Amino acid sequence: MQIGMIGLGRMGGNMRERLRAAGHEVVGYDPRPEVSDVGSLAELAGALAAPRVVWVMVPSGEPTRNTVATLATTLEPGDLVIDGGNSRYTDDQPNAALLDAHGIGYVDCGVSGGIWGRDNGYGLMAGGEDEHIARAMPVFDALRPEGLREEGFAHAGPVGAGHFAKMVHNGIEYGLMQAYAEGFELMEASELITDVPGVIQAWSRGTVVRSWLLDLLVDALREDPRLDRLEGWVDDSGEGRWTIEEAIAHAVPLPVISAALFARFSSRQAESPAMKAVAALRQQFGGHAVKSSGPAGAPGDKAGPSSGGGSTQ
Repeated sequence: MQIGMIGLGRMGGNMRERLRAAGHEVVGYDPRPEVSDVGSLAELAGALAAPRVVWVMVPSGEPTRNTVATLATTLEPGDLVIDGGNSRYTDDQPNAALLDAHGIGYVDCGVSGGIWGRDNGYGLMAGGEDEHIARAMPVFDALRPEGLREEGFAHAGPVGAGHFAKMVHNGIEYGLMQAYAEGFELMEASELITDVPGVIQAWSRGTVVRSWLLDLLVDALREDPRLDRLEGWVDDSGEGRWTIEEAIAHAVPLPVISAALFARFSSRQAESPAMKAVAALRQQFGGHAVKSSGPAGAPGDKAGPSSGGGSTQ
């Protein structure tokens, strides 16, 4: 099928390539002319046959809201907009209402997979009406991993459910990374363990803590066994904060996720081996910016793709 892709950055560009490899026709727009297929959103709409499907992969907040507002007056009744960025779920109902006033459908879709998604596929969590989900299913099937649909795609519920599910997903991610990182720090501090990278690699097959995140930590330690090339400075994308705010609103205890978020705050105040491990994991799976060690180190010294961030930069 034919689809428009707005935002060809660290996620959107790879998604365009995966869709094209699956045989779909993708017309992409990005403010950077060197990667864009068209020069404006109006040209994007003109290049697509009605009824159109347009996927938005731009940073959350004002950039996404402004893009949706522009599409409301650029597209036509019967078209469909999918927000695949990391928008806060509370933005979805207003965006859907704005588009609905113009006869345009709306789906929100949480996307996970980082820089590996182009080859491995993306985990997708969608929110919206049944008819809109069904219409976009060829796109979802092309983006998700091969195999059973339910192992890589979920229609999570009505509008907002996709981004809510992705918010919780990222909160869990915080907790998992923090647990691995603390285990790394404890073994580094012990005189008994003489091969910390070897122990962590040995956990990657047959143990109950094996996971893709653990595999990525093994890769990071293979490149830098003591993570000496990194400082323990770790940013947070915002979704961990949103998850905790929702937990407070619903009186749901989230001690692990909360502690993981606060640990990231502490990483910006003092050196920490555990935070080095979290920084290495984020760089490995999503190409997130890290801070190199040494006097010249600064956030963003080694920047790369983000997991589901939808940045066009």
